[in-house]
Amino acid sequence: MTEEKHTKAAVVTGASTGIGEATVRALAAEGWTVFAVARRADRLAALAAETGATAVPADITEDSDVERLLAEVTQAGGIDTLINIAGGARGADRIADARTEDWEWMFGVNVLGTMKLTRAFLPMLRAGGEGTVLNLTSTAGLAAYEGGGGYNAAKFAQHAMNDALRLEEVEHNLRVIEVAPGLVHTEEFALNRLGDQEAAGKVYQGVEKPLTAADVADVVRYAVSAPHHVNLDQIVIRPVAQASNYKLIRKQA
Repeated sequence: MTEEKHTKAAVVTGASTGIGEATVRALAAEGWTVFAVARRADRLAALAAETGATAVPADITEDSDVERLLAEVTQAGGIDTLINIAGGARGADRIADARTEDWEWMFGVNVLGTMKLTRAFLPMLRAGGEGTVLNLTSTAGLAAYEGGGGYNAAKFAQHAMNDALRLEEVEHNLRVIEVAPGLVHTEEFALNRLGDQEAAGKVYQGVEKPLTAADVADVVRYAVSAPHHVNLDQIVIRPVAQASNYKLIRKQA
């Protein structure tokens, strides 16, 4: 007798663009039940129509939206996997010129948003007996660089929160995974950070093969699909051209 495959279920945040959107596609293609979460309802609706995911428009920094998301997922049968991808950077100012509003936004979405989603879903994940939380951080959370202070600080905090969660929840058989990408060429990350298409383009200029959102999504898919006793504590993924945060090979035009 062939053993019936267990269909997994996940919430994926940041699903309207980039790595979050690609992760929804990757999981849905393998038969997962996916709740796609982001603020932009129109983009979520298009993704849901394409993949069969359930679109749940929500702002993860708003408590009322988090409560509504939890209620909708609970009513639909629950999840065993939470994938926190929503995040981002704003600005590339040195600390002497830091804009308070940029730092507040980065801490709000990267740190507090991740905390609020995780806090809300922990009882459900514990109850299932084999829950997983995967947090998408960044190599910016492993090594600081000039002009990255705010994003470094937010991602260092998210990295630390990930490690604390693993220590706190191991007694509940909860698997906690961190995926930390380096340079990823996505539609909006650099544009949202720098606010200018020309400046955003220069981030990737001359880099022969930066990572794509699909590259990272494939790693996320593998990490959460591995047998539950396998915990990939931390996965750092960079393009070959990026040896570190400080060394990136650019081809001359």
